[in-house]
Amino acid sequence: MTTPERLQLRDEFLDAMSQLVSSVTIVTTDGIAGPAGATVSAMTSVSADGDAPTMLVCLHHETSAAPAILSNRCFCINVLGADQSDIANVFASRARAPGGDKFAAGQFETMHSGAPGLTSALARFDCKLLSDERIGTHHVMIGSVFQVTRLDGPPLLYGNRAYQNLA
Repeated sequence: MTTPERLQLRDEFLDAMSQLVSSVTIVTTDGIAGPAGATVSAMTSVSADGDAPTMLVCLHHETSAAPAILSNRCFCINVLGADQSDIANVFASRARAPGGDKFAAGQFETMHSGAPGLTSALARFDCKLLSDERIGTHHVMIGSVFQVTRLDGPPLLYGNRAYQNLA
């Protein structure tokens, strides 16, 4: 495939992917590499069975969160509610973090793994890093779930290149 054909396929791929709707999460970590986090829409469960449930997240290699997770060996997937686009924007670096600290955008507590968990998240999946593979521009990370918490409410969604709500 020639370079122009590859670029056209890439553009068509991104345009078609924008039609998918996904939940919005922030993935956080803390440990020897320090705290880090990023907004992520590429997240899914892998399995509820086995030694522990497993989750998959994809993080761009240029985020500060990817190398921090690799060093810290843990992460927390925080599923955002419909009213939390401001936190999503801070962790996506689309909005300025209060005082330059992303974690000042919400209330966090330390989860079992050591990763920060957003106390107001609709769901939190506290994970130990099991594996990482770099594919293209992204790290595909799989984590073993230590702890799950859940609140009720409508989720924040992402589709058509913008935040969406179920209502």
